[in-house]
Amino acid sequence: MTTVTVNGVRREIQAPTDTPLLYVLRNDLELTGPQFGCGLAQCGACSVLLNGKEVRSCIMTLGSAAGKEVTTLEGLPARWAKQKGLPDEEAAKTLHPVQEAWIEEQTPLCGFCQNGMMIKATELLERVSSPTVTEIKDAFTSGVSPHLCRCGSYTAIIQAVQRAGAAMAKRSQA
Repeated sequence: MTTVTVNGVRREIQAPTDTPLLYVLRNDLELTGPQFGCGLAQCGACSVLLNGKEVRSCIMTLGSAAGKEVTTLEGLPARWAKQKGLPDEEAAKTLHPVQEAWIEEQTPLCGFCQNGMMIKATELLERVSSPTVTEIKDAFTSGVSPHLCRCGSYTAIIQAVQRAGAAMAKRSQA
């Protein structure tokens, strides 16, 4: 048994420790946010936050995630609620500002890459409250490999990150 905290819930996983974390998330825990894109950490569709840092779950093993905090797309609202200290009743009906911005900007075209894009945007905005366009582009192209959008909705993604950053900054002041 391997213990991993996923979206704030401690989970005991009965799977070999060399199983890709993506398979555990999708098959065992039935979380559909992380997508299988390439299986080689080259596209970012499988991204999750591991202790607050974006990682590619297709190459991350369950054993490497043992004892750590994994946040998937489904866990972003609870992460935001916890960061803001929202009461349970408000937290239950709250989306993360990144998710809200994606909806408001109508960012997704096919939507396949959006999990990884929102995870990376969350990591960025937790580090830099008002990133420049250059900082946004750098975040999405640095690391293991760039995040890829097959539809080319990069402009909408940048606009959504900027909108989310402004919303997060505004809510931090309130």
